[in-house]
Amino acid sequence: MANVLDDRRYAESHEWVKIDGDIATIGISDYAQHALGDIVYVDMPEVGDEMSAGDVFGAVESVKAASDLICPVSGEVVEINEELEDAPEKVNADAFNTWIIKVRISDASEYDALLDAAAYTELCENE
Repeated sequence: MANVLDDRRYAESHEWVKIDGDIATIGISDYAQHALGDIVYVDMPEVGDEMSAGDVFGAVESVKAASDLICPVSGEVVEINEELEDAPEKVNADAFNTWIIKVRISDASEYDALLDAAAYTELCENE
């Protein structure tokens, strides 16, 4: 089983979310990066884009597959991780410390509805 951290919530589509005030930092889980393999490209939205929970906000491409990134919370994109444009492999090296986007959340209840670490671990074990 891949690493799962207790300080964040998880979407069933394998994105993680960490909240600091009204800013949600979003990346993909260790489980997801292992499943994808060597990541070669990360497609991200523009700063200022409005997202709704469930919207596709980009994609992660690996040597094996491409996978849509699904926004787990609603809000405005306030920052993208520009380092990933030149070094997408950082996601493989450290999925939990390599965020993809930051969103100013508009509905905090969406975060509460995401999976906690135990529920996400169970989801991964059953896939």
